[in-house]
Amino acid sequence: MSEPHLSPRAHARLKAELEERTTTRRRELSLWIERAREHGDISENADYDAAKNEQGHNEARVRQLEAMLKNAIVIDSSTAGDVVEPGTLVDLRYEDDDDLVTYLVGSIEERHEKYDVLSTNSPLGQALLGKAPDATVTYQGPKREMSVTVVAVRLPD
Repeated sequence: MSEPHLSPRAHARLKAELEERTTTRRRELSLWIERAREHGDISENADYDAAKNEQGHNEARVRQLEAMLKNAIVIDSSTAGDVVEPGTLVDLRYEDDDDLVTYLVGSIEERHEKYDVLSTNSPLGQALLGKAPDATVTYQGPKREMSVTVVAVRLPD
C-alpha cells in the first residue's frame, strides 16, 4: 500500500496545511529573506542562512504534501468496522500479555490525540489488514517473530 489512506478529517487538515504553506508561509519566508538581505553581506549572514534553511524545509513539506494528497485514498468510514483496514481502531493482545493495546490503523498523518497510529506499511499493519476479531497473526518484529490476536475492530468515536 504505497498510497496513504486518510480519514476525511486528516485529508482536510493536510489540504489546509498545504494552502497555508503555499500562501501565507511562503510570503512570510520571502519577507524574512528580504529583511536578512538588507543586513548586508549574505555570505556571513546567519539570519539569511536561517531564512533560506527554513524556506527549504517549507518547500520540502509542500512537495511531500502535494505528493501525499495527489495519491491519497480518502476512507469512507461508513463502510468500515468489520475488519482491520485504514481508519479503524484495532484492539490487540500480544502473546504472553493480558493487556490490550489499541491502535488507529492508517497513515502516520492521522496524528490522533488519543491513539497511536499503526501504519499500514509496517510489518504489523501489513499482517493485520483484512483480519477480523479473533484472528491471530504472526509478523516479523525488530528482533523476533511475534504473534498478536485481534480482539476487536471498531470505528473511532
